[in-house]
Amino acid sequence: MANNQNFDTIAIHAGQSFDPTTGAVIPPIYQTSTYVQDGIGNLRGGYEYSRGGNPTRTVLETLLAALEGGKHGLAFASGLAAEDTILRAILKPGDHVVLGNDVYGGTHRLINRVHAAWGVLNTTVEMSDLAAVEAAIRPETKILWVETPSNPLMKISDIAALAEIAHRHGVVAIVDNTFASPALQHPLAFGADVVVHSTTKYLGGHSDVLGGALIINDDELYEKAQFLQFAAGPVSAPLDSWLTVRGIKTLSVRMERHCSNAQAIAEFLDGHPAIERVYYPGLPGHPGHELAKRQMSSFGGMISVAFKGGAAAARLFAESMHLFQLAESLGGVESLVNYPSEMTHASVRGTELEVPDNIVRLSVGIEDVADLIADLESALPRA
Repeated sequence: MANNQNFDTIAIHAGQSFDPTTGAVIPPIYQTSTYVQDGIGNLRGGYEYSRGGNPTRTVLETLLAALEGGKHGLAFASGLAAEDTILRAILKPGDHVVLGNDVYGGTHRLINRVHAAWGVLNTTVEMSDLAAVEAAIRPETKILWVETPSNPLMKISDIAALAEIAHRHGVVAIVDNTFASPALQHPLAFGADVVVHSTTKYLGGHSDVLGGALIINDDELYEKAQFLQFAAGPVSAPLDSWLTVRGIKTLSVRMERHCSNAQAIAEFLDGHPAIERVYYPGLPGHPGHELAKRQMSSFGGMISVAFKGGAAAARLFAESMHLFQLAESLGGVESLVNYPSEMTHASVRGTELEVPDNIVRLSVGIEDVADLIADLESALPRA
């Protein structure tokens, strides 16, 4: 794949040569657990057992690296499996992680409950306050975990500035790029060391497959993560890899519609008498608007809304729509509505990351925007 090709071309072609046996345009699903060897230890193409490597997963991993402008890609069974792998590749008991005070609840649960049980410490901090971030770094800090835009309050973090702080202290800067996707943002280009994705979301894009990804430039760190992928086995299955590759082919055109629909909906909701605040970086009043313009090519398909009427109004709204279906997850072609405090972020109740109970999160799909706005209007409280 030529390095000078543009994103849309890379998404369709990187790692995806036609099948040499039949000429099939789409690489096949190698639905196999093992591979015949040409003599003991003489492997065909390096494939021995599908936990260690599978040609369909190789296509996806090559594509993931190309999309993010990175050197190495690894594909996993879920986003949390990818996160767990990179945490274990870097951390040991007594080490410390600094992460944002608004991240996906599952990420905080993994770090604060699973890894904490093995002696890993963590501090949450407001990522827009660079002085506070630097002050939170200790001698034992090994990871600065950044999520931008954040989930669910859509905070925008300065990747370049945070990566510079991390590197000054010998800390690995990891960026969760799930909400933006590589169609809109390339954290490695701003100095991040590792990019993590839930490929379940925008990369897969059709709500039909779970997956996760790591994109890493450093050879040594990649080898550690790859070893854990093999030794612990949280790998993306062949069919899951194939579905994710299929989804990625339309990522760019889908993101254009996600973004345009979300912008129109955010502008419609902004200033509505029932709404206290709209969290969307495409609105000029969003505190991260100018930063998002600099490090993203557009503002994404995720919106959160705070209701003046509190939890009761938020819950009623979330349960009253038809096109916006009440479900966890995001990034699919269909629109979803989520009530974070009792759904995706229930695990952070009682912590600094607790989501206000008047917040509703919208994953704006690619349906006709007029129909989506009509659906929202039908569920909004009357003035």
